[in-house]
Amino acid sequence: MKKSVSYPVYCILFSLLTTLSCQNKNNKPTSEQKWWKEAVVYQIYPRSFKDSDGDGVGDLKGIISKLDYIKSLGVDAVWLNPIYSSPNDDNGYDVSDYRNIMKDFGTMTDFDSLLSGLHKRGIKLVMDFVLNHSSDEHEWFKQSKSSRTNPYRDYYHWWNADRPKPAPRYSLFDVNHDAWKYDSASNAYYLHYFSKKQPDLNWENPKVRKEIFDMMKFWADKGIDGFRLDAFQFAAKDTSFPAFPKGYEQDFVKYYAMGPHLHDYLKEMNKEIFSKYDVMSVAEGAGNSFEDAHNLVDEDRKELGMAYAFEAVDIAKQSGYSLLHFKEVFSKWDSVFAQKGWLAIFLANHDQARLVSRFGNDSAAFREPSSKMLTTFLMTMRGTPYYYNGDELGMTNAGFTDIKQYKDMATLNEYQNQKNIGGDLPSFMKIIQFSCRDNGRTPFQWNNTANAGFTTGVPWLSINSNYATINQEAQEKDPNSVLNYFRKAVKLRKDNPVLVYGKYTLLEKNDPNVYAYVRELDGRKLLIILNFTSRRVSTNLGMYINRARKIALGNYTTPSTDGTLQPYEAVVYEL
Repeated sequence: MKKSVSYPVYCILFSLLTTLSCQNKNNKPTSEQKWWKEAVVYQIYPRSFKDSDGDGVGDLKGIISKLDYIKSLGVDAVWLNPIYSSPNDDNGYDVSDYRNIMKDFGTMTDFDSLLSGLHKRGIKLVMDFVLNHSSDEHEWFKQSKSSRTNPYRDYYHWWNADRPKPAPRYSLFDVNHDAWKYDSASNAYYLHYFSKKQPDLNWENPKVRKEIFDMMKFWADKGIDGFRLDAFQFAAKDTSFPAFPKGYEQDFVKYYAMGPHLHDYLKEMNKEIFSKYDVMSVAEGAGNSFEDAHNLVDEDRKELGMAYAFEAVDIAKQSGYSLLHFKEVFSKWDSVFAQKGWLAIFLANHDQARLVSRFGNDSAAFREPSSKMLTTFLMTMRGTPYYYNGDELGMTNAGFTDIKQYKDMATLNEYQNQKNIGGDLPSFMKIIQFSCRDNGRTPFQWNNTANAGFTTGVPWLSINSNYATINQEAQEKDPNSVLNYFRKAVKLRKDNPVLVYGKYTLLEKNDPNVYAYVRELDGRKLLIILNFTSRRVSTNLGMYINRARKIALGNYTTPSTDGTLQPYEAVVYEL
């Protein structure tokens, strides 16, 4: 008898369940103006962006060669996924040396050139810092595991095996999902919430915190402009490791996130780093409730600058999603942060499949209009928009059908787990075809030459087969391309502070097909209407449209003027 299948796909694990609301009573900016609130952040996955030396892996020189392209997008900041020394168990999220560059990506000289090149073009750089765990090949861990009396022993979480076995802890990436790994060198278990090669750091140890803060100062002194803290909501642990209720792994964030002293650690980090440099700060995850999220970014608490929550991005499912739910989630998050604090707005990143494949329609007929519609949404909501590289082209999921085509460690380990427990492998393959992280990590499609112009060698991950028709070079030549629409949407946001700081008012809350809202600031109003379906639909918004002074942006040549919308139509009206 086959066992039921449980898929801990990383990109859908961080769901926030508690709801709370408040209302903004005015249409003025509700908090201090900052450059990072007004920025559009463009995320670059360096392994897949551009390869300069033909080894099949993207690198820093490759990014440098495309700086003018990045500048042409109109974005204000680049978020760069980890480039530190790493054995690459989890594509750089297993750091073996925080102060050096992974050889695959280049040298520190290359990094300095990249930072200088970005700054010369008026673009800021946000670095990804992996602070919940290190690599098991980091010198700290090598020392830590050598003996129970080593000075680095308490840099990590150990449980001596001569004690009763510790209470179970769930690992997201382990084949058996067991977060306790036995190590014979000192007859003890170490904790790893992620891969067994990613041991969790012990943030209770002040020496660990000092090491981390010194490392962050090293990069801040180099002139970087921001810190993205990977998985940091999990960093604080109850080190007595009490037993959790049966089935806790189905909602493990409830038990893992926002542990003891996490706010104390962030206050200390703010005092040592964020208060001394003009940098943005954002942590992956926002706890278990709106209260958790708000406490992280309330300016008076002096912790983080921005909340990066997963409830909205987790809405997309293989079976589809409800626009009513989508609207409800985004509207509630906006209302909670209307008075204080700040949000990240995103629908894709390196841990998600492609934007248009998850939230739009990647068929030939509707890929372009739905991509443009989603871009319109991201650029017209309150909060700092994060946009993942390749989505500006409307790049799609890869459509891999063989497990051998996948490289993602978490996916491969879960495939093995499903084999071990007699799981439904065909069903698993369908799920990862829709949701696997590798869908968002296929190399950037630059042109229609071999390997999409990404590399002259063998790419580390297969190129999407549609690169001949979906690529940057072709879209540069088409004024109506997804790429050129993205540039228009970015410019609209930058030219209109109302889209950054303005009040958000949802219209037609119960319309299952259309998402419509007004943004308002200092008497200026913009109406945004988005059709989330592949059908022509009618709305009750004609009275608003009739008052419109002009159309500021639309993804069809002839935008709607009467409230009847074409498939995936997006229109921004000036009222």
